[in-house]
Amino acid sequence: MTKPSVKHTLYDLCSSFVEERIQMYQKAMKDAQEAANNEEKSSAGDKYETTRAMMQIEKDKNAKQLEETIKLKKALSQINPNTSSETVALGSLILTDKGNFYLSISVGNIKADTIEYIAIAPTSPLGAIFMNKKVSETASFNGQVYKILQVL
Repeated sequence: MTKPSVKHTLYDLCSSFVEERIQMYQKAMKDAQEAANNEEKSSAGDKYETTRAMMQIEKDKNAKQLEETIKLKKALSQINPNTSSETVALGSLILTDKGNFYLSISVGNIKADTIEYIAIAPTSPLGAIFMNKKVSETASFNGQVYKILQVL
């Protein structure tokens, strides 16, 4: 797999991750609403209100997660996987002596063409340290020194 196609693959994997999360949170919100709607008033009185309140809390929690995931989607939409630069920027593929990183959104470990990459956000501690670095420069984080071998 060529390096530009690796960037496309990593971008697509991150996009799929975000889309799956969006669908999951939307479904969870819908399920919580349906559960609240299906709860009938019981003779116990408080059970109905307690269940509805719990379902509302669940719905609100999922709405917050959905909002955060939509922010990830927006951040990802700012990346053009066809571009590359000499300095590390959003969308860069960073190959170091201690691992490979895709500066996009925080997804964690992802695999493309049997090679492991770590998708990190530019606002993450490690991502911020890599920003604006060039080939052969180093970035230090948590006692580790990463030598940048390639920026794509």
